[in-house]
Amino acid sequence: MSTVDATDVLDTVGLATATPDEAQPYAELGLRDDEYAKIRAILGRRPTRSELAMYSIMWSEHCSYKSSRVHFRHFAEKSPKTDRLLAGIGENAGVIRVTDEIAVSFKVESHNHPSFVEPHQGAATGIGGIVRDILAMGARPIAVMDPLRFGSATHPDTKRVLPGVVGGISQYGNSLGLPNIGGEIVFDPCYQGNPLVNALCLGVLPVSRLQTMAASGIGNVVVLLGAKTGRDGIGGVSVLASATFEEGTESARPSVQVGDPFTEKLLIESCLEMYDASLVTGIQDLGGAGLTCALSETAAAAKLGMHVDLERVPLREASMSPHEVLASESQERMLLIVEPSKLEDVFAVADKWGVLATAIGEVTEAGDDGGRLVVDWHGHTVVDCPPGSLADDGPVYQRPMREPADRDLVAVDRAETLPRPGTPDELRETLLDMLASPNLCDKTWVTEQYDHYVRGNTVLAQPEDAGVIRIDESSGVGVAISTDGNGRYAKLDPYAGAQLALAEAYRNVGVTGANPIAVTDCLNFGSPEDPEVMWQFAEAVRGLADGCAELGIPVTGGNVSFYNQTGLVAIHPTPVVGVLGVLDDVNRRLSSGFRTDGDIVMLLGDTREELSGSEWAWRRHEHLGGVPPVVDLAAEQALASVLRRAADVEHVSAAHDLSDGGLAQALAESVLRHEVGVRVRLPENIDPFVALFSESTARAIVAVRRGHEAAFRALCDENGVPWTPLGVVDSSANGLDVDGLFAASVDELREAHTRTLPELFG
Repeated sequence: MSTVDATDVLDTVGLATATPDEAQPYAELGLRDDEYAKIRAILGRRPTRSELAMYSIMWSEHCSYKSSRVHFRHFAEKSPKTDRLLAGIGENAGVIRVTDEIAVSFKVESHNHPSFVEPHQGAATGIGGIVRDILAMGARPIAVMDPLRFGSATHPDTKRVLPGVVGGISQYGNSLGLPNIGGEIVFDPCYQGNPLVNALCLGVLPVSRLQTMAASGIGNVVVLLGAKTGRDGIGGVSVLASATFEEGTESARPSVQVGDPFTEKLLIESCLEMYDASLVTGIQDLGGAGLTCALSETAAAAKLGMHVDLERVPLREASMSPHEVLASESQERMLLIVEPSKLEDVFAVADKWGVLATAIGEVTEAGDDGGRLVVDWHGHTVVDCPPGSLADDGPVYQRPMREPADRDLVAVDRAETLPRPGTPDELRETLLDMLASPNLCDKTWVTEQYDHYVRGNTVLAQPEDAGVIRIDESSGVGVAISTDGNGRYAKLDPYAGAQLALAEAYRNVGVTGANPIAVTDCLNFGSPEDPEVMWQFAEAVRGLADGCAELGIPVTGGNVSFYNQTGLVAIHPTPVVGVLGVLDDVNRRLSSGFRTDGDIVMLLGDTREELSGSEWAWRRHEHLGGVPPVVDLAAEQALASVLRRAADVEHVSAAHDLSDGGLAQALAESVLRHEVGVRVRLPENIDPFVALFSESTARAIVAVRRGHEAAFRALCDENGVPWTPLGVVDSSANGLDVDGLFAASVDELREAHTRTLPELFG
């Protein structure tokens, strides 16, 4: 018997067949009794140690979507038809055609638990992983975004997690030369111990360069490209991403992957050169689940087999066992499928860029019972299984669901009944306090650590409503993208909460003048084993699918992150939605912020008394109850259409959406953007407090150019968008002047807005 394995007798397929009753630690790897029995039935024997590791990874919640898959039928059944969608759900990332020649790829994913365990590396490798997803579609990564959520801003552990996360994102993204063009930073006690670190990447590609993961072509060579393989991240997706955090389990948590952005940069350039030279038949990134995922998914996608000599894999640690090599989540690696005649050219390109490239196996034919994934270790077979059983045939559960028991009581506990400011002085104090709150304050302390304009194609970035980036310098075509999500709204009503996230992201893209065309999502929830969490999840998926169907834009892909809870305490359900829009000419985009004296300020949309789930209710009363604002997606479409047409004919000089904090926040931010003041008069038919702090949806403020007022009003009327004159841009106001109520100078607004994060985090 071989003793290649340094720690014990090598567990080969032959040994597994000869020792059917040997006890195996499947429960420790997250597998249930019935799942283990199913594996034995598939193999006709007990699994080897390597096979057991592979099944535990691929059948984990993170990889198999075993609790969420049944609900994705909503996306399939309700997806609107579009000829723009070139790759969608099930691929590494969505790909959307922008012009006849140019497409973009975009996707958002989570790296939540690793970022709590080791904030810097967890966040950095989250960026690295999503970048490789985009690269695997044939696209050059051109920008990143970072929707982030932390516990209470004043909690001591937030001071550990947030700086590390921000440092990891900036270090990795800046080193890659990718501009960070937007995102979110939200604080709420529900995320204490479970921060949400979601990362989005955007890439651009010629339509003709779209890549596939399928390992097609019998006899084609399997090539591992990139960094050496080490022990970092082993068990990451099955332990960190597919289980809750419990007190006292720190020692059982796997190590977080370690990222190297400079190797990733070389990997990007070498892959792009190989694509352009048509050297690659198939490609898959190695992220979560490492080689296990890449080998099984590429073989299964082609419905063929694969043979791998695992000892050929370049190792950082020579003592690694085969199951460790297969489970390692070492970063900066890609798996290529290459025709034998092109192998030397692949090696030459890799050598040019200083990237390791190693032939580790070949694609094999499918027999009568389908393809087989066979992995040898120094001549001994340690894996022999159908690749589809790993990649496609994992368990699927219809988890029990139950509405929260207190849902009716929460719904009647309306924020509209809370004590509210009434006097002008109280309204002014509320504005300044809200402006200084952690969720509404200036985020420059974070965003100044990111490079927004590297590569020279960034048109808009933080603190704008959406990031805008030019993708074709000759025509000026660009895309706008925004990510949004409000966990408080989703806690009150997950169906409406998902649609509100969609509506806000859609609106943020719309106020730039872009045409929203596609969606990606990251669905962050607690344990799927909790019936109330599963009900929240199912409702959010249904809401998002219905919303996208109504708006006529497809969900192109995304990520589900379950088990975001400590013990029995789950986070608020937090569907984060990214919307992508197209600008035919980025020179005609709209930005936020008042600039020009004499511009007429108008409020677009209807304001209702909608305060439940609002930032005001939470900031001033720590209250969460009632029902969230009404969703009106037809009104969102009409608003975006008006702004798109207004941008084309230059009716307006600025536009800013209304969301968290309402009109008061939008006016203050528009003044502070370029430190140009405004004089406004609130409508007489609505309570001043409601006018200032309601969070009704489908609203924006615009600065209409002098002489364009009549044409703009006619455009609004034509599209059924309500408009209300508010005032005039006036630099002599030196701030925000609300007629008959209060005034706040630029200096007062700036001091309130900018002091919070530096005071909290240094």
